[in-house]
Amino acid sequence: MKHQEGALNLISPSAGAGARLYCQSWSPEGRSNAVIILVHGYDEHSGRYGYFAEHCVKNGFAVHSLDHWGHGKSEGVNGFIPDFSVYHDGLDALIDGLPADQQVLPRILVGHSLGGLISTTYLLKNQSQFVAAVLSGAAIKATEEPSSLMKGLSKLLSKVAPKMGVLALDANGVSRDSEVVADYLADPLVSGSKISARLAVEMMANMDLVQREAAKVTLPLLFLHGGNDSLAAPKGAIFLHEHISSDEKLLKIYPELFHEIFNEPEKDKVLTDMTNWIEGILAK
Repeated sequence: MKHQEGALNLISPSAGAGARLYCQSWSPEGRSNAVIILVHGYDEHSGRYGYFAEHCVKNGFAVHSLDHWGHGKSEGVNGFIPDFSVYHDGLDALIDGLPADQQVLPRILVGHSLGGLISTTYLLKNQSQFVAAVLSGAAIKATEEPSSLMKGLSKLLSKVAPKMGVLALDANGVSRDSEVVADYLADPLVSGSKISARLAVEMMANMDLVQREAAKVTLPLLFLHGGNDSLAAPKGAIFLHEHISSDEKLLKIYPELFHEIFNEPEKDKVLTDMTNWIEGILAK
């Protein structure tokens, strides 16, 4: 397996322009069958997906990922985002920077958690770039729908105190594997920052966007979700599965699993389910 690290420069006219983003890739020693663009979740980073990448490489896929603006080894402010489009700008830069020999290969978008929301909103305008997509624990619906008062207060804070932390994530909801939780808490690239008022508003706005425009998605799509996910509601995956226009779509909810299904004790089964589905799409 070949592993490479690099940096991307955001040169688009977004609020994050000029920032340097960390990126890395894992590829088979020989020819790759397809390219997976991996989009990580909130307050984590691409380095937490080594096992995921190894599994994919063994099945002939190259994996490319980046640390989002404000995450991991990339520049930016932890817990904050000036505008949701900065996440899309990062994906644009990552895809534009693919090696020439991989630019022509089939491309699959895989997004986890916040990365699932980023991926879905990205697909609304860019699905022609991919042959399929996979959403893992996607943040499409809140576990508890915020009240109108809370939404209004969040919008106010987003304007007057955009970097104020308003929502903390419970690390115990990450995985049933205590070692995974301990490693997550000890990871120096996991900031532990609360979601800021601005990011919270941007997330809610983009959740609403996805729910309104779900029917625009026609790409083959696999939904993977833990049934006991306390950080991203399984009902979001169910909603998208019911409302997208794709002829080829599959929803798999694993009853006992927590949020990070790629880091649960059953991760090998989940990863095999994913790569088997992708191989089935590529064979058609």
